[in-house]
Amino acid sequence: MTPEQSVQYRNSFLLLITATIWGCGFVAQALGMEHIGPFAFTWARSFIGGVFLLCLMPMFDRFRGTKKTDAASPWKSKTLWIGGFVCGTMLFISESLQQFGILYTTVGKASFITALYIVIVPAVSFVFGRHVGGLKVWGAVVLAVAGLYLLCMTDDAFSIGLGDLLVLACAFSFALHILVIDRYAPFVDAIRMSCLQFFIGSIWGMIMMMLFEPPSLEGMINAVWAILFAGVMSNGIAYTLQVVAQKGLNPTLASLIMSLESVVGVLAGWLLLGQTLTMREIAGCAVMAVAIILAQLPSPLFKRRSRS
Repeated sequence: MTPEQSVQYRNSFLLLITATIWGCGFVAQALGMEHIGPFAFTWARSFIGGVFLLCLMPMFDRFRGTKKTDAASPWKSKTLWIGGFVCGTMLFISESLQQFGILYTTVGKASFITALYIVIVPAVSFVFGRHVGGLKVWGAVVLAVAGLYLLCMTDDAFSIGLGDLLVLACAFSFALHILVIDRYAPFVDAIRMSCLQFFIGSIWGMIMMMLFEPPSLEGMINAVWAILFAGVMSNGIAYTLQVVAQKGLNPTLASLIMSLESVVGVLAGWLLLGQTLTMREIAGCAVMAVAIILAQLPSPLFKRRSRS
């Protein structure tokens, strides 16, 4: 195994952990929205995620052998602040659109439409002349979309409502978020950029929350456990793993792996909430698993030996 392949497999595993946390986080989002509005939930989870990372920053620096005298240097990077601002803004827009979309459409349709970023990412990359990954990756994308349809779309109705349009906009926003990370992460401290994006998102969330939906103290208390899970796990840990793992990984491949959050969400509902899995949903999970495995295989899998 080459060093490049080793890095790819390690980062792919980190993104699998990310997808697992996000999949379980759908439960927290649904519970939190029973007590507070979308902007309030986005503000709270972003702020907690930023504080969580800020508290862990000294530990990360010691683990990487960063001296105390050098710890402040990364914060002086202009690229770090630009990347953190752009990532935080895109993340706030994405999370808010998803939260509002869930109010007006079914969870199944929202999961399917959101995960369409696996098509949008390679399409946008191709338009801007970026390397997508060849026919193997495109084939995996097509398979993944088919699997998502089987998994999330429980009926054959193709009606488009307000919620569907909001979640479709969310899919485009998440795709841009992935591409922005791909643009800035290789040049900055990933942990600090992730921390910055949460605080930027919390600022946007506070502004919109105070303008349109000031929360009650009772609502915040009732939603505290959902907020803590979303803030610490979905934001503080999962989004940081995304920033770290996307270094040196094709963004199309990254989006494919992260789309497994839909599969994890269904499985979490089965394991934790006692929800049943239909044969159609099981087939969707299997097709998506095949797509991810296909994308991970060496290309080409079998190389012809040159004649001596």
